[in-house]
Amino acid sequence: MNFKVNPIFTTETTSILDTINAFSNKGILFGNGQRNIIKLFDLKDKTINIKSFKIPNLINKIAYKYFRKSKARRSFEYATILLNKGVGTPQPIAFLENFNWLGLRDSYYVSEHLVTELTFRELVEIPDYPDRENILRQFTRFSFDLHEKGIEFLDHSPGNTLIRKNLDGNYSFFLVDLNRMEFHESMTFEMRMKNLCRLTPLKEMVAVMSNEYAKLYPESEQKTFDTLWKYTADFQEQFYRKKRLKKKLKFWKK
Repeated sequence: MNFKVNPIFTTETTSILDTINAFSNKGILFGNGQRNIIKLFDLKDKTINIKSFKIPNLINKIAYKYFRKSKARRSFEYATILLNKGVGTPQPIAFLENFNWLGLRDSYYVSEHLVTELTFRELVEIPDYPDRENILRQFTRFSFDLHEKGIEFLDHSPGNTLIRKNLDGNYSFFLVDLNRMEFHESMTFEMRMKNLCRLTPLKEMVAVMSNEYAKLYPESEQKTFDTLWKYTADFQEQFYRKKRLKKKLKFWKK
């Protein structure tokens, strides 16, 4: 077993470990649990969020023991890095990895549970969402700040940014699902645009994001839009091609 607790929570170490060990029998299910299972628990005066990662296949069981860090460990470490860089994410609390003779058996990531008004997904799915354009522009500035700090969030997709409205009317953004991330000294224009291509298939949203990004980066609005829209269209085509292929495979299995 490999178990690590954020120094802020060391006084709760025993309680955290006991809660993880009770994961299968207790807690409130959060989300659909199709791939990874997330449950909510109480820890003193806090609600905590425990993510149990899908049991890895044979190759990854071995890889996560000997060659790569597990998704749980990466989530914990990347959350710590983000907070140190001034980027919003739920406070990391702990991670636990269980191993057997073959490799990684199961793993858990524990963080504070953050309640927010919406995710980026609502901006895509609800065209008349209140203050939508302002939120989108502030989100674009948030993404630009990530890029300036060399943070490439590989799962920068609609459900992975939580959005909270502040008392002053501005918005705060928090990244979740952190296990796929890379850190760079700097990011090229192409890397930046490619990093934004999974967020929305809507051309009018891409236009607003391009307009706002071009105010911050030394590239024309037209080139910003053309590049981001090309990567967006490429991603959408690839996404739906995979979907069609999965449907065909399911049909042949019947």
